[in-house]
Amino acid sequence: MEKKIAKDLLDIQAVFLRPNEPFTYASGIKSPIYCDNRLTLSYPQVRNDIEQGLAHLVKEHYPSCECLMGTATAGIAHAALVADILDLPMGYVRGGAKSHGRNNRIEGIVKPGMKVVVVEDLISTGGSSLECVDALREAGCEVLGMVAIFTYGLADSAKNFEAKECSFHTLTNYDTLIQVAVDHDYIEAADLEKLKAWKKDPHDESWMQK
Repeated sequence: MEKKIAKDLLDIQAVFLRPNEPFTYASGIKSPIYCDNRLTLSYPQVRNDIEQGLAHLVKEHYPSCECLMGTATAGIAHAALVADILDLPMGYVRGGAKSHGRNNRIEGIVKPGMKVVVVEDLISTGGSSLECVDALREAGCEVLGMVAIFTYGLADSAKNFEAKECSFHTLTNYDTLIQVAVDHDYIEAADLEKLKAWKKDPHDESWMQK
């Protein structure tokens, strides 16, 4: 499943590798990879594989889950589709509280003690994802963990999730994807060293000289 989803993401260019012409993130970091998993929603077969896969992760790792909560905005559609498969309630967490109406940050019914799994599309450092976890915990929910489509597998994300005592599981990951990319000629084998070096330290631009 990891390899299949990785190839699907490459096929539809939801994940794009450009080791010799790096992208520049808003933070200023140079990166050989760009990810836009929103594109998966436009491809029914890919979308179905992803939602079934996420449903399987929830059932396997968080069988006591009572509600799914999507992250705004990328995780909302996936949370809704997976909740339909699992016949579970669903809601989502805003990036910030609304400035009008009831000033909700969490949309959907939440109850103290409710066992919740967060649905995300991408885990990079985990910062914005874990803000959703904090908001749900503040509302009295028991956050069992998080499921997502893809992770870069950065050391920072592992540290951040550990610090928040929150587990996560993904359908595929950076290490699998770059190997699939070589196997299917999306990139040259010689580019693997650059790609591996970037993951070790995204802030160190020396990976571009590999």
